[in-house]
Amino acid sequence: MLQKEFGDIFVLYARKIQGVIVTVSEVRISPDLSIAHIYLSIFPTARASEIIGRISRDTKALRFELGQRIRHQMRLVPELNFHNDESIERLTKIDQILDADPFLHTDLDEDADAESLDK
Repeated sequence: MLQKEFGDIFVLYARKIQGVIVTVSEVRISPDLSIAHIYLSIFPTARASEIIGRISRDTKALRFELGQRIRHQMRLVPELNFHNDESIERLTKIDQILDADPFLHTDLDEDADAESLDK
C-alpha cells in the first residue's frame, strides 16, 4: 500500500522537477510500522544525489501527504527515510562486464556453429 501511495505522490512531485523520473522501487517498513525505508530509482542517475537531497528536505511535506492518503488504513504515519536504489546501475555494469568478456561470447558462438554443422 505504501509503495503504491508513494508512487502516486512521486508522479506529482517529479512534475515539479523538470527532466527527472522518480520511481519507487521498494518500501521496507519496520515490524512496528514506525519507520519506512523508501528506495527510489531516479533517472537520469547523474542527478540522483541532488534529487535525494531535495526529497530529504521535503520529508515533512511528503509525510503529511502520505498521512492524508492513508489516514483511514493506518493509525500511525511512519517516519520516512529515502534511499537511492542503485540496483539498476549495478545490473547495467554487470551486463557491460559480461558483454566485454570475449571468452564468453566466443564459446557460445562456436558451440552454436558446431551444433548447426552437426545437423
